[in-house]
Amino acid sequence: MRLDNERESSNVEDRRGSGLPIGGKSIGVGTIVLTLVAMYFGVDPSVVLNMGQGLSQQAPVEAQTIPKDDPMAIFVAKVLGSTEDTWGKIFANAGQQYPAPKLVLFSGQTPTACGTGQAAMGPFYCPGDSKVYIDLQFYHEMKTRFHAPGDFAQAYVIAHEVGHHIQHLIGTSDKVQQARQSARSEAEANQYSVRLELQADCYAGVWAHHADGANRILEEGDVEEAMTAAAAIGDDALQKQAQGYVVPDSFTHGTSQQRMRWFNQGLTLGDVNKCDTFNVAAI
Repeated sequence: MRLDNERESSNVEDRRGSGLPIGGKSIGVGTIVLTLVAMYFGVDPSVVLNMGQGLSQQAPVEAQTIPKDDPMAIFVAKVLGSTEDTWGKIFANAGQQYPAPKLVLFSGQTPTACGTGQAAMGPFYCPGDSKVYIDLQFYHEMKTRFHAPGDFAQAYVIAHEVGHHIQHLIGTSDKVQQARQSARSEAEANQYSVRLELQADCYAGVWAHHADGANRILEEGDVEEAMTAAAAIGDDALQKQAQGYVVPDSFTHGTSQQRMRWFNQGLTLGDVNKCDTFNVAAI
């Protein structure tokens, strides 16, 4: 992945070393983790965890400047900057302004407007404060546990969470939350979450399409890295890894095949209108 020509976003908060220690007061892993999938990758607390109401006040946390000798933090800042440029143009073409999200680097735990964020949750977006949260240790998990290495796979993670920010801005997340609350069963509610997550995958592909068109960021093997990551964190793959069998009614993010399909749709077409996962019969 080529990022030499990408600027670093100024919307990165570095809380590493100033967050809550592991074992501090939290909202509880048992509450957070509805499934193994909800532990890793793309957790939207307001939807997956039904935390859309009664959001807590975020405690002040001192943010630090990203060290100039921290290549991973600089990488994250450049990817975020690329998403800002891409979505800024897309919104501008629609006659709208794009309010970019903040991205928070933390270690262990950190306060958020959606409760206490924990490293075990994986990267997540909190609509209460419009921030993406990530403990960079997750990238090690991607490589060692999920066998999904590579810089573009790492960028896909960020782009997916920014996709949730887009959904929050245009009102999709709120509609899904309302639909989940009105669902007749947990399986039906989960289906809304699946469609939300697959749309975020498609939005990640849209970003990659436009970023590559503008600055040629993709190198040989990058798309395969993203596809490997999408396959590794499909509900079916994670459940098979965890318990040896799958329970489709409990899926909240989509199967490996679905996640690859929708990311590829966004990447190939580059059209947000082709990311409507809610009005297709088969996802």
